[in-house]
Amino acid sequence: MPLPKAELHLHIEGTLEPELAFELAARNGVALPYAGTDELREAYRFEDLQSFLNLYYELMAVLRTERDFEDLANAYLARAAAQGVRHAEIFFDPQAHLARGVEMGTVVEGLWRALGDSEAAHGVSTRLIMCFLRDESAASAMQTLEAARPYLDRITGVGLDSAEVGHPPVKFREVYEAAAALGLRRVAHAGEEGPPEYITEALDLLGVERIDHGLRCMEDPRLVERLVRERIPLTLCPLSNVRLRTVDILAAHPLPAMLDAGLLCTVNSDDPAYFGGYAGDNFDAVAAALKLDEERLRELARNSFVASFLEDDEELRARYLAEVDSYTF
Repeated sequence: MPLPKAELHLHIEGTLEPELAFELAARNGVALPYAGTDELREAYRFEDLQSFLNLYYELMAVLRTERDFEDLANAYLARAAAQGVRHAEIFFDPQAHLARGVEMGTVVEGLWRALGDSEAAHGVSTRLIMCFLRDESAASAMQTLEAARPYLDRITGVGLDSAEVGHPPVKFREVYEAAAALGLRRVAHAGEEGPPEYITEALDLLGVERIDHGLRCMEDPRLVERLVRERIPLTLCPLSNVRLRTVDILAAHPLPAMLDAGLLCTVNSDDPAYFGGYAGDNFDAVAAALKLDEERLRELARNSFVASFLEDDEELRARYLAEVDSYTF
Protein backbone atom coordinates (compact mmCIF):
# COMPACT_ATOMS: atom_id res chain seq x y z
CA MET A 1 0.00 0.00 0.00
CA PRO A 2 1.69 3.27 -1.09
CA LEU A 3 1.93 6.37 1.08
CA PRO A 4 -1.34 8.37 0.73
CA LYS A 5 -0.80 11.63 -1.11
CA ALA A 6 -2.50 14.42 -3.05
CA GLU A 7 -1.38 15.44 -6.52
CA LEU A 8 -1.62 19.19 -7.09
CA HIS A 9 0.41 19.71 -10.29
CA LEU A 10 -0.85 17.46 -13.04
CA HIS A 11 -1.72 18.37 -16.62
CA ILE A 12 -4.30 15.89 -17.86
CA GLU A 13 -3.07 16.27 -21.45
CA GLY A 14 0.38 15.29 -20.16
CA THR A 15 -0.90 11.87 -19.09
CA LEU A 16 -1.37 10.78 -22.72
CA GLU A 17 0.64 7.55 -22.93
CA PRO A 18 1.81 6.45 -26.42
CA GLU A 19 -0.53 3.44 -26.40
CA LEU A 20 -3.60 5.58 -25.71
CA ALA A 21 -2.42 8.20 -28.25
CA PHE A 22 -2.41 5.55 -30.99
CA GLU A 23 -5.73 4.12 -29.81
CA LEU A 24 -7.42 7.53 -29.97
CA ALA A 25 -5.72 8.34 -33.29
CA ALA A 26 -7.19 5.19 -34.80
CA ARG A 27 -10.62 5.94 -33.31
CA ASN A 28 -10.64 9.46 -34.73
CA GLY A 29 -8.87 8.91 -38.05
CA VAL A 30 -5.83 10.98 -37.05
CA ALA A 31 -2.50 10.11 -38.68
CA LEU A 32 0.44 10.35 -36.26
CA PRO A 33 3.92 10.86 -37.79
CA TYR A 34 5.38 7.91 -35.86
CA ALA A 35 5.67 4.27 -36.90
CA GLY A 36 4.46 3.01 -33.54
CA THR A 37 4.55 3.41 -29.77
CA ASP A 38 8.29 2.72 -29.48
CA GLU A 39 9.18 5.45 -31.98
CA LEU A 40 6.81 7.87 -30.26
CA ARG A 41 8.28 7.07 -26.85
CA GLU A 42 11.73 7.83 -28.30
CA ALA A 43 10.42 11.31 -29.15
CA TYR A 44 9.79 11.87 -25.44
CA ARG A 45 13.33 13.18 -25.02
CA PHE A 46 13.57 16.91 -24.53
CA GLU A 47 16.20 19.62 -24.56
CA ASP A 48 14.08 22.17 -22.70
CA LEU A 49 10.51 23.24 -21.96
CA GLN A 50 9.79 24.37 -25.52
CA SER A 51 10.89 21.10 -27.12
CA PHE A 52 8.48 19.28 -24.81
CA LEU A 53 5.65 21.71 -25.54
CA ASN A 54 6.02 21.17 -29.29
CA LEU A 55 5.28 17.45 -28.95
CA TYR A 56 2.69 18.01 -26.21
CA TYR A 57 0.56 20.20 -28.48
CA GLU A 58 1.12 17.99 -31.54
CA LEU A 59 -0.28 14.91 -29.80
CA MET A 60 -3.37 16.74 -28.58
CA ALA A 61 -4.74 16.30 -32.11
CA VAL A 62 -6.01 12.84 -31.10
CA LEU A 63 -8.33 14.32 -28.43
CA ARG A 64 -11.61 15.09 -30.21
CA THR A 65 -14.68 13.83 -28.33
CA GLU A 66 -16.09 13.67 -24.81
CA ARG A 67 -15.26 9.98 -24.78
CA ASP A 68 -11.60 10.75 -25.56
CA PHE A 69 -11.30 13.10 -22.59
CA GLU A 70 -13.15 10.63 -20.36
CA ASP A 71 -10.78 7.82 -21.37
CA LEU A 72 -7.75 10.06 -20.81
CA ALA A 73 -8.89 11.05 -17.32
CA ASN A 74 -9.87 7.52 -16.30
CA ALA A 75 -6.50 6.17 -17.42
CA TYR A 76 -4.73 8.78 -15.27
CA LEU A 77 -6.96 8.21 -12.23
CA ALA A 78 -6.38 4.46 -12.31
CA ARG A 79 -2.60 4.91 -12.46
CA ALA A 80 -2.64 7.62 -9.78
CA ALA A 81 -4.78 5.57 -7.40
CA ALA A 82 -2.40 2.62 -7.75
CA GLN A 83 0.43 4.94 -6.60
CA GLY A 84 -1.36 6.19 -3.48
CA VAL A 85 -3.02 9.35 -4.81
CA ARG A 86 -6.16 9.99 -2.77
CA HIS A 87 -6.93 13.50 -4.06
CA ALA A 88 -6.00 15.07 -7.44
CA GLU A 89 -6.32 18.69 -8.56
CA ILE A 90 -6.14 18.39 -12.32
CA PHE A 91 -5.08 21.04 -14.82
CA PHE A 92 -6.49 21.25 -18.33
CA ASP A 93 -5.62 23.56 -21.26
CA PRO A 94 -8.84 24.64 -23.02
CA GLN A 95 -7.17 27.09 -25.44
CA ALA A 96 -5.18 24.27 -27.00
CA HIS A 97 -8.45 22.46 -27.70
CA LEU A 98 -10.53 25.49 -28.70
CA ALA A 99 -7.86 26.32 -31.30
CA ARG A 100 -8.49 22.90 -32.87
CA GLY A 101 -12.25 23.38 -32.99
CA VAL A 102 -12.96 21.30 -29.88
CA GLU A 103 -15.52 23.14 -27.76
CA MET A 104 -15.16 23.93 -24.06
CA GLY A 105 -18.19 21.78 -23.30
CA THR A 106 -16.67 18.74 -25.00
CA VAL A 107 -13.55 19.04 -22.84
CA VAL A 108 -15.22 19.75 -19.50
CA GLU A 109 -18.11 17.33 -19.93
CA GLY A 110 -15.73 14.60 -21.08
CA LEU A 111 -13.35 15.10 -18.17
CA TRP A 112 -16.27 15.29 -15.76
CA ARG A 113 -17.59 11.91 -16.89
CA ALA A 114 -14.48 10.50 -15.21
CA LEU A 115 -13.97 13.04 -12.43
CA GLY A 116 -17.58 13.08 -11.31
CA ASP A 117 -17.41 9.35 -10.63
CA SER A 118 -13.80 9.22 -9.48
CA GLU A 119 -14.35 8.72 -5.75
CA ALA A 120 -16.59 5.71 -6.40
CA ALA A 121 -14.56 4.30 -9.30
CA HIS A 122 -11.00 5.01 -8.14
CA GLY A 123 -11.13 6.16 -4.50
CA VAL A 124 -9.74 9.54 -5.58
CA SER A 125 -11.43 12.89 -4.89
CA THR A 126 -10.80 15.53 -7.56
CA ARG A 127 -10.83 19.21 -8.39
CA LEU A 128 -10.52 20.72 -11.89
CA ILE A 129 -8.30 23.74 -12.60
CA MET A 130 -8.48 25.55 -15.95
CA CYS A 131 -5.14 26.88 -17.14
CA PHE A 132 -4.46 29.83 -19.43
CA LEU A 133 -1.61 29.49 -21.94
CA ARG A 134 0.82 32.27 -21.11
CA ASP A 135 2.23 32.40 -24.66
CA GLU A 136 -1.26 33.30 -25.91
CA SER A 137 -2.72 36.79 -25.50
CA ALA A 138 -4.38 38.16 -22.39
CA ALA A 139 -7.49 38.75 -24.54
CA SER A 140 -7.57 35.06 -25.44
CA ALA A 141 -7.36 34.18 -21.74
CA MET A 142 -10.33 36.45 -20.99
CA GLN A 143 -12.33 34.87 -23.83
CA THR A 144 -11.51 31.45 -22.39
CA LEU A 145 -12.77 32.48 -18.97
CA GLU A 146 -16.00 33.69 -20.56
CA ALA A 147 -16.38 30.40 -22.45
CA ALA A 148 -16.00 28.54 -19.15
CA ARG A 149 -18.84 30.39 -17.38
CA PRO A 150 -21.47 27.67 -18.00
CA TYR A 151 -19.14 25.10 -16.42
CA LEU A 152 -17.94 26.91 -13.30
CA ASP A 153 -19.84 24.50 -11.07
CA ARG A 154 -17.19 21.95 -12.09
CA ILE A 155 -14.13 24.23 -12.22
CA THR A 156 -12.46 25.04 -8.90
CA GLY A 157 -9.76 27.41 -10.04
CA VAL A 158 -7.56 28.89 -12.74
CA GLY A 159 -3.88 28.43 -13.47
CA LEU A 160 -1.20 29.70 -15.84
CA ASP A 161 1.10 27.40 -17.80
CA SER A 162 3.07 26.84 -21.04
CA ALA A 163 6.22 28.76 -22.10
CA GLU A 164 7.25 30.91 -19.15
CA VAL A 165 10.21 33.00 -20.31
CA GLY A 166 9.12 36.32 -21.78
CA HIS A 167 5.55 36.00 -20.50
CA PRO A 168 5.49 37.56 -17.02
CA PRO A 169 2.45 37.10 -14.76
CA VAL A 170 1.52 40.80 -15.02
CA LYS A 171 0.25 40.08 -18.54
CA PHE A 172 -2.71 38.20 -17.00
CA ARG A 173 -3.60 40.56 -14.17
CA GLU A 174 -7.07 41.45 -15.48
CA VAL A 175 -8.18 37.89 -16.17
CA TYR A 176 -7.05 36.82 -12.70
CA GLU A 177 -9.01 39.70 -11.18
CA ALA A 178 -12.05 38.51 -13.15
CA ALA A 179 -11.49 34.92 -11.98
CA ALA A 180 -11.24 36.06 -8.36
CA ALA A 181 -14.52 37.96 -8.74
CA LEU A 182 -16.12 34.68 -9.88
CA GLY A 183 -14.90 32.95 -6.73
CA LEU A 184 -12.26 30.83 -8.46
CA ARG A 185 -9.08 29.73 -6.70
CA ARG A 186 -5.84 30.94 -8.30
CA VAL A 187 -2.51 29.26 -8.97
CA ALA A 188 0.25 29.92 -11.52
CA HIS A 189 3.42 28.35 -12.88
CA ALA A 190 6.30 30.60 -11.87
CA GLY A 191 10.01 30.22 -11.22
CA GLU A 192 10.54 27.09 -13.33
CA GLU A 193 12.50 28.63 -16.19
CA GLY A 194 11.43 32.19 -15.39
CA PRO A 195 13.18 34.29 -12.73
CA PRO A 196 12.24 34.59 -9.03
CA GLU A 197 10.59 37.93 -9.86
CA TYR A 198 7.85 36.02 -11.68
CA ILE A 199 6.97 34.32 -8.38
CA THR A 200 6.66 37.68 -6.64
CA GLU A 201 4.54 39.03 -9.51
CA ALA A 202 2.24 36.01 -9.37
CA LEU A 203 1.69 36.59 -5.66
CA ASP A 204 1.31 40.37 -5.77
CA LEU A 205 -0.45 40.94 -9.09
CA LEU A 206 -2.39 37.71 -9.67
CA GLY A 207 -3.18 36.95 -6.03
CA VAL A 208 -2.22 33.30 -6.40
CA GLU A 209 -2.58 30.93 -3.46
CA ARG A 210 -0.08 28.32 -4.67
CA ILE A 211 3.02 28.52 -6.85
CA ASP A 212 3.45 25.75 -9.39
CA HIS A 213 7.15 24.81 -9.57
CA GLY A 214 8.72 27.80 -7.79
CA LEU A 215 12.13 26.14 -7.93
CA ARG A 216 14.05 29.38 -8.52
CA CYS A 217 12.76 31.01 -5.33
CA MET A 218 15.97 29.71 -3.75
CA GLU A 219 17.90 32.42 -5.62
CA ASP A 220 16.15 35.09 -3.52
CA PRO A 221 16.45 34.67 0.28
CA ARG A 222 13.88 37.39 0.97
CA LEU A 223 11.38 35.65 -1.29
CA VAL A 224 12.02 32.37 0.53
CA GLU A 225 11.36 34.13 3.85
CA ARG A 226 8.09 35.48 2.48
CA LEU A 227 6.93 32.12 1.12
CA VAL A 228 7.66 30.53 4.50
CA ARG A 229 5.97 33.32 6.44
CA GLU A 230 2.83 33.29 4.28
CA ARG A 231 2.77 29.49 4.00
CA ILE A 232 2.52 29.59 0.20
CA PRO A 233 2.66 26.02 -1.13
CA LEU A 234 5.06 25.08 -3.92
CA THR A 235 4.07 22.23 -6.23
CA LEU A 236 7.43 20.77 -7.22
CA CYS A 237 7.86 18.22 -10.03
CA PRO A 238 11.28 16.57 -9.62
CA LEU A 239 11.31 14.13 -12.57
CA SER A 240 9.99 16.91 -14.80
CA ASN A 241 12.82 19.19 -13.66
CA VAL A 242 15.41 16.60 -14.74
CA ARG A 243 13.74 15.79 -18.07
CA LEU A 244 13.49 19.49 -18.98
CA ARG A 245 17.08 20.19 -17.86
CA THR A 246 16.04 22.59 -15.11
CA VAL A 247 18.06 20.37 -12.76
CA ASP A 248 21.03 18.38 -14.11
CA ILE A 249 20.50 15.23 -12.06
CA LEU A 250 17.94 14.30 -9.43
CA ALA A 251 20.60 14.04 -6.73
CA ALA A 252 21.22 17.78 -7.21
CA HIS A 253 17.56 18.74 -6.72
CA PRO A 254 17.13 21.52 -4.10
CA LEU A 255 14.10 19.83 -2.44
CA PRO A 256 15.95 18.99 0.82
CA ALA A 257 17.27 22.55 1.12
CA MET A 258 13.80 23.90 0.42
CA LEU A 259 12.29 21.75 3.17
CA ASP A 260 15.11 22.75 5.54
CA ALA A 261 14.28 26.39 4.83
CA GLY A 262 10.71 25.76 6.00
CA LEU A 263 9.03 25.92 2.60
CA LEU A 264 5.71 24.11 2.18
CA CYS A 265 6.80 21.82 -0.66
CA THR A 266 4.78 19.13 -2.39
CA VAL A 267 5.92 16.49 -4.89
CA ASN A 268 3.95 15.96 -8.11
CA SER A 269 4.31 14.49 -11.59
CA ASP A 270 3.50 17.41 -13.96
CA ASP A 271 3.22 15.55 -17.32
CA PRO A 272 3.94 11.97 -16.25
CA ALA A 273 3.58 10.24 -19.64
CA TYR A 274 6.35 12.50 -20.97
CA PHE A 275 8.58 12.80 -17.91
CA GLY A 276 8.99 9.21 -16.81
CA GLY A 277 6.78 8.82 -13.77
CA TYR A 278 3.53 9.42 -11.91
CA ALA A 279 3.16 10.78 -8.37
CA GLY A 280 4.36 7.67 -6.56
CA ASP A 281 7.27 7.32 -8.98
CA ASN A 282 8.33 10.88 -8.11
CA PHE A 283 8.17 10.10 -4.37
CA ASP A 284 10.22 6.92 -4.87
CA ALA A 285 12.76 8.72 -7.04
CA VAL A 286 13.40 11.61 -4.63
CA ALA A 287 13.49 9.25 -1.66
CA ALA A 288 16.28 7.27 -3.31
CA ALA A 289 18.25 10.09 -4.96
CA LEU A 290 18.01 12.57 -2.08
CA LYS A 291 18.09 10.00 0.75
CA LEU A 292 14.85 11.26 2.29
CA ASP A 293 13.86 9.42 5.45
CA GLU A 294 10.36 8.23 6.31
CA GLU A 295 9.46 11.35 8.26
CA ARG A 296 10.49 13.61 5.38
CA LEU A 297 8.27 11.59 3.04
CA ARG A 298 5.43 11.81 5.55
CA GLU A 299 5.98 15.59 5.70
CA LEU A 300 5.69 15.83 1.91
CA ALA A 301 2.49 13.77 1.95
CA ARG A 302 0.99 15.90 4.75
CA ASN A 303 1.95 19.05 2.86
CA SER A 304 0.07 17.85 -0.20
CA PHE A 305 -3.21 17.63 1.70
CA VAL A 306 -2.59 20.86 3.65
CA ALA A 307 -2.04 22.64 0.32
CA SER A 308 -5.13 21.12 -1.34
CA PHE A 309 -8.21 23.18 -2.16
CA LEU A 310 -10.36 21.21 0.29
CA GLU A 311 -11.76 24.15 2.24
CA ASP A 312 -15.24 23.03 1.17
CA ASP A 313 -14.67 19.63 2.83
CA GLU A 314 -12.41 19.95 5.86
CA GLU A 315 -13.68 16.60 7.14
CA LEU A 316 -12.23 14.92 4.05
CA ARG A 317 -8.91 16.75 4.48
CA ALA A 318 -8.75 15.63 8.11
CA ARG A 319 -9.43 12.04 7.07
CA TYR A 320 -6.62 12.14 4.51
CA LEU A 321 -4.19 13.65 7.02
CA ALA A 322 -5.10 10.93 9.50
CA GLU A 323 -4.28 8.33 6.82
CA VAL A 324 -0.83 9.89 6.40
CA ASP A 325 -0.20 10.04 10.14
CA SER A 326 -1.13 6.40 10.67
CA TYR A 327 0.73 5.11 7.60
CA THR A 328 3.31 2.38 8.29
CA PHE A 329 6.28 2.34 5.93
